[in-house]
Amino acid sequence: MRRNLPRRWACLILGGALLMPYMMAGVLIAAQWQGQSANLLLPIQIGVFVAVLPVVAVTGLFLPIRALEVNAAQGLLGAHVETPPRQAGRTWQERRRTAAWFTLHLAIGGLLSGSTLAIVPFTLVTLALPFAGRATPVIGVVVEPGWAAVLWSLGGLALLGALVATVAGAGELLARLAPVLLGPTPAERLAAAEDHARTLAERNRLARELHDSVGHALSVVTLQAAAAGRVLDRDPETARKALAAIEQSARTALEDLDHVLGVLREDDRADDRADDRADDRADGGAGDDDRADGRADGGAEADDRAGDRADDRAGGSRGGVGPGNGGGPAGRGRAPQATLADLDELVAASGAQVRQEVGDLSAVPAVVSREAYRILQEALTNAIKHGHGPVRLAAAVQDDDLRLEVTNPGGGNDGVGPGGRGVTGMRERVRLLRGELDAGPTEAGWRVTVRLPLRSSP
Repeated sequence: MRRNLPRRWACLILGGALLMPYMMAGVLIAAQWQGQSANLLLPIQIGVFVAVLPVVAVTGLFLPIRALEVNAAQGLLGAHVETPPRQAGRTWQERRRTAAWFTLHLAIGGLLSGSTLAIVPFTLVTLALPFAGRATPVIGVVVEPGWAAVLWSLGGLALLGALVATVAGAGELLARLAPVLLGPTPAERLAAAEDHARTLAERNRLARELHDSVGHALSVVTLQAAAAGRVLDRDPETARKALAAIEQSARTALEDLDHVLGVLREDDRADDRADDRADDRADGGAGDDDRADGRADGGAEADDRAGDRADDRAGGSRGGVGPGNGGGPAGRGRAPQATLADLDELVAASGAQVRQEVGDLSAVPAVVSREAYRILQEALTNAIKHGHGPVRLAAAVQDDDLRLEVTNPGGGNDGVGPGGRGVTGMRERVRLLRGELDAGPTEAGWRVTVRLPLRSSP
């Protein structure tokens, strides 16, 4: 507490300084109402002080002073105030809390800053009394030299000690109340929790898409590499095609990986910047070492930004912010957003024998199209990894549903193998769209059938 006392005292004096315009205006109005001349240098009228507090509260309701008070509480009081999230408009709950804090800060600060201006000079005067050598009038009392002057000096020191203790107690009280009144309101915490949930959902989506994309690419690479090895001597042309398919699949997987890592790094950096701003405000009195650390952190952040720009240039050909790409916060639209329109490219890159039976899919909504593409990609990947022979892929709109089917001779993957998600990942996507999935063995091999409603039911 002793370490924070000077800064907390300064915060209280700041409150008194902010109260002075209200007090001066109150003194002027009171003097005009009473028909007397106003003494602006001594606005210590209890009635005026009480009368201006409602005006201070109204000011706190309507003026944007929350950020100023949060900075003062963090930098001077040393309070750990959670930085409120940014919102488009102010709620009345936040306004009332801010007004209560502003009124409390100015009221306590006005009383203690006025007491500081009175008690500190008074103590200095009483300390000089034993050395005056003559009778000295002090606040209307004549103090004779000797023990009387010593007692006045001790009284002045006791009064100063009481002031210090009061300031320390008031500073501690404000430091405890600051997180309650200036921190996020329940509505703001709920909004922040919802935003965090959306961020986690977005990251889970990116993880699923990264798994599907990279898993599919690795399956294609394995299949094509095996094919190239078998025909390399007798059919170099087919081997070259297989190697080209490997190159294309690997490049696509690398681009998707760059996109996902770029988005995640951007979100992490934004969170770090918010935490750094909160820490900087909480440690506002730190010295040159903290500033040097800040410059070092700024240089590291600049390096991160340069690396991200290089990543963006490397993966800039895939997706962008715009219609059909998800929009949303900056950076997230760069995530891979393939749809059913890209089925031909998916099949061609797989290198497998696929018989397509695709109907008119133009009526499929974008979100259903994106998820359906990933489901087919996962089903095709499983067919390549665990089956053999040609694969049948069907996609068509029937009534108000999108019907998908992938069949192949051989086995399938139920999603419980080492590192694989298989059917489990597909079920998650289907469940989110309130559809149905059936996957299992048949007499001919393995079949995955999916029904996705084109419109969400109420």
